[in-house]
Amino acid sequence: MPASRLDTLPISHWGLDLRRPLVIAGPCSAESEEQLLTVARALKSDGRAQVMRAGVWKPRTRPGQFEGAGEQALSWLQDAKRETGLLLATEVATPEHVEAALKAGIDILWIGARTTPNPFSVQAIADALRGNDVPVLVKNPINPDLHLWIGALERLASAGVTRLAAVHRGFSWFERTPYRNSPMWEFPIRLKAAHPDLELLCDPSHIAGNADRIGGVAQQALDLGFSGLMVEVHPDPASARSDADQQLAPATFSELLDELIFRQPAPTAGMNDRLEELRDLIDQLDEEIAQKLGARMDIAERIGDHKRAHNVAILQPERWDRIMRRQLRLAAHLGLGETFVREMMDAIHRESIRRQSLEGVDGVPVGNPSASSKGA
Repeated sequence: MPASRLDTLPISHWGLDLRRPLVIAGPCSAESEEQLLTVARALKSDGRAQVMRAGVWKPRTRPGQFEGAGEQALSWLQDAKRETGLLLATEVATPEHVEAALKAGIDILWIGARTTPNPFSVQAIADALRGNDVPVLVKNPINPDLHLWIGALERLASAGVTRLAAVHRGFSWFERTPYRNSPMWEFPIRLKAAHPDLELLCDPSHIAGNADRIGGVAQQALDLGFSGLMVEVHPDPASARSDADQQLAPATFSELLDELIFRQPAPTAGMNDRLEELRDLIDQLDEEIAQKLGARMDIAERIGDHKRAHNVAILQPERWDRIMRRQLRLAAHLGLGETFVREMMDAIHRESIRRQSLEGVDGVPVGNPSASSKGA
């Protein structure tokens, strides 16, 4: 994890009269002036969304699909702002997009998941923003790469952008999940741990990929202390020209906000004594876990010495299978998730292999995840 620090300002200091939780809402794509005005009026009537979002330029996987209305849509957004007073946000992917959006008075820009992984594109955008400290939201890259996400934020910060926030929209992943994009909450959590002052928003629409699941994802993000949400809202989702399945009608969006529980960002004074007591217990348990892991690794080294002395291979698949089955049975009894236990035990096993043989076994480099399924 990079040790660099991002000098960013909290949402309340962006100079846009924003509050936490920040709620950004609007259609995936700007399709017409009437569409944008309909959404803006609905959001204004509800009163809880502070910013209206709409994609003017839409990067699509294949050509021939709707790629946004282009620069003409910026004037539609301006009309919506004049009538409702809502702040505006749109995606930029090139310096030309930045120039046009700034000229149109767009209040907040965001960099999409297809642009974030390309350092050349991000640097070009950062250079175009130099001298213009407009707020910029950076979505995570499509694939789970925390360094690319941080690198994009660092490039913008180096260009003088201080009003920065990260947006978690999930990751494309080979494993099948109920979601369009796997949440992999550990990545935004690690990002926040590395940069505590960085504002972190969630895009539950892109994670869920389905209107019925948006509420659950949004609540999970709020429970984890995210600073706000970016939700896709369309006056007629069924007719949307992009991402129809994940957009909410304005009335459904209002119902979603009614059902969400917005958490306090920090404990109140009355909670602190009990919270500190519980945290002390966790600290004690963490210390005990570390001590027991250290003892386990010492025994693993002695097992390795014994195997070498008797010319026995370090990897013993049958033994590892028995260990994993036993741990999974215990995990079910204790209410621990199977995926968590497998990942934890695989990590312990890799370290055991490393301690037993610093030169690798049978050509398998030490620490290679594929070794974790073979056992020792």
